[in-house]
Amino acid sequence: MKCNLGDAARISYHGGCFGRRAGARQPPAAGGVTLLDKTTVGENPVARRVPPVTQEMREKYHQLVDYLHDQGSVAVAFSGGVDSTLLLHAAHEALGEKCLAVTARSESFPQRERNEADAFCEREGIAHVLVDSEELGIPGFDHNPKDRCYLCKSELFQRICSVARERGVAHVAEGSNVDDEGDYRPGLRAVAEQGILSPLRHVGLRKAEIRALSRELELPTWDKQSFACLSSRFVYGELISRTRLAMVDRAEQELLDLGLTQVRVRVHGEKDPIARIEVIPEEFGLLVAHAAQVAANLRALGFSYVTMDLAGYHTGSMNQSLGEARA
Repeated sequence: MKCNLGDAARISYHGGCFGRRAGARQPPAAGGVTLLDKTTVGENPVARRVPPVTQEMREKYHQLVDYLHDQGSVAVAFSGGVDSTLLLHAAHEALGEKCLAVTARSESFPQRERNEADAFCEREGIAHVLVDSEELGIPGFDHNPKDRCYLCKSELFQRICSVARERGVAHVAEGSNVDDEGDYRPGLRAVAEQGILSPLRHVGLRKAEIRALSRELELPTWDKQSFACLSSRFVYGELISRTRLAMVDRAEQELLDLGLTQVRVRVHGEKDPIARIEVIPEEFGLLVAHAAQVAANLRALGFSYVTMDLAGYHTGSMNQSLGEARA
């Protein structure tokens, strides 16, 4: 079912950054954003992997802002993560008050993420709406089928489209990037079916480029860990429940509180659940140094066994059993 929102009034373009290319719409100088030509990074291992911004990246950002401006008005599905934050920033630059952020409130989306999303919108002066996404009420969702992400995204986009219609917003946009096309992402089927815009993919932006541009724009998410909903931590076919989601949420918070920058707690088994911890290889030592503490704390949360994955963190590791993953 398409997310048909109707027409919305166009507004004048404002804001700007990077220095516009020849022939592009020129924003008023007073509304511009001054970018820093920063190439140094801190000690965060995620930050050390971020490349310097190139002219090609800047050109893609220009194209992104122009594309969003051409939509007239946009509601951004905003998680507060790396990708959707850059998308929302660009949408606000292009559309001003004709840009709306919509964030899901659900059992699989941690409160800390909602707080960060809300803080960003407040800081930037962007209208922000929370919607309740009740994925655990979707028939079959709690059995964690292979198309779980499709079921969740379908329900979520329907709710965001409803908000957009109520507010006279012309389009809904989401923050997938080009790298997502190389992994098993059933949620992208919901994007296509409902006519949701994917502006970052439209202009060809990859994750590393999004981080680099975010750093130049001084967005707080430029070195933030990649995040996926907590439901992605479970083996396909095994139970997802509020209790088990809360276990994962609290376990990952324990690890983040140690100073780890990119973590996943994958859950294997229902009766005697195993916590398989993924961190980036640069932080193996930090995790091992706190091994006894981590094991005790996670067992107290309800895990029977606590392990560390020697392969380290990698996107979509639960998809390996499907034979469709990017390991």
